[in-house]
Amino acid sequence: MTDVPMTAGLLLAAGAGRRYGRPKALVELAGEPLVRRGVRLLRAGGCAPVHVVLGAGADDLPELPGAVPVRHDRWRDGLGSSLRRGLASLPATVPAAVVVLVDQPLLSPVAVRRVRAVHARGAAVAVATYAGRPGHPVLLDRSTWPLLDGYAVGDRGARDLLRARPDLVVEVPCDDAGSPADVDTPADLPLA
Repeated sequence: MTDVPMTAGLLLAAGAGRRYGRPKALVELAGEPLVRRGVRLLRAGGCAPVHVVLGAGADDLPELPGAVPVRHDRWRDGLGSSLRRGLASLPATVPAAVVVLVDQPLLSPVAVRRVRAVHARGAAVAVATYAGRPGHPVLLDRSTWPLLDGYAVGDRGARDLLRARPDLVVEVPCDDAGSPADVDTPADLPLA
């Protein structure tokens, strides 16, 4: 879609993966580390630049072609801290960011393009939904980033902001565009 403005991609991949037993960014699916798969998802969805927030296991990660690694030394503070760090790392010219999590390897570039298109039509926040439930990707217009300071804390990302400010949110049905299934344990890893 040539009429959709460029938006950044932000992959949150800093966690230790306590339930998994190691950082999920290092886990492989079909021979590809989940962190590379997430970068590929965002790039295929038309995002540029793509920033990856790294913390636990950062020194063991492979090269990330097409992405800017963002070291986050305070990753233990939780998802909210990683989200705010990632957004702060983006260039001032970026109008919005599409946020995805490294442990959702079945998301589709189609869903990324859909939330970008809704933003191009004026939405401040665009959230992919699956069976009527919000999931990822989530697109956040730059105008909403300062609001996250009061909501994205601990292990909470943008969810509380979305609940508190439904006037900002446009839901984007993506049932036919991948799956938001999390990989929390080795048993959750899909076969591919």
